[in-house]
Amino acid sequence: MRTSLKIGFSFGLTSGVITTLGLMVGLHAGTHSKSVVLGGLLTIAVADAMSDALGIHVAEESKNHGNTNEIWESTLATFVAKFVIAATFAVPVLFVPLDLAVTASLIWGLSLLAVLSYALARAQRVPPWKVIGEHVVIGLCVVAITHYLGGWVRTTFG
Repeated sequence: MRTSLKIGFSFGLTSGVITTLGLMVGLHAGTHSKSVVLGGLLTIAVADAMSDALGIHVAEESKNHGNTNEIWESTLATFVAKFVIAATFAVPVLFVPLDLAVTASLIWGLSLLAVLSYALARAQRVPPWKVIGEHVVIGLCVVAITHYLGGWVRTTFG
């Protein structure tokens, strides 16, 4: 796979999982509302995917040595990966009760992160458990913090 596509795909997937899980868990803890969580997921799928794609675009341009086609490949790969990954989290919200949807999304998201981390570790020839552990722990930290933050918002302002 071309480096520009790897950059966009790996960034989009990682950001899609972490950001979407954080938002989903925080909104669930704060509102327990299916429509609020679904609205947040769809917003993340569009707005944050575009924001991340532009961020990758500008970061790649700032290197002053990439060719224009590769920069646009990274940009589009980031958008598509982030959009698709974020959108997948809406599926369980649409079809099962919200508590179960959040649990299923946690399993789905952390599994995606683990699979990507495994592939990265193999490509870098480093022990997969270290890379998987590091990335999954960061994901779990985001989930825990946003859960408690959502609960705090609900208690303080609800």
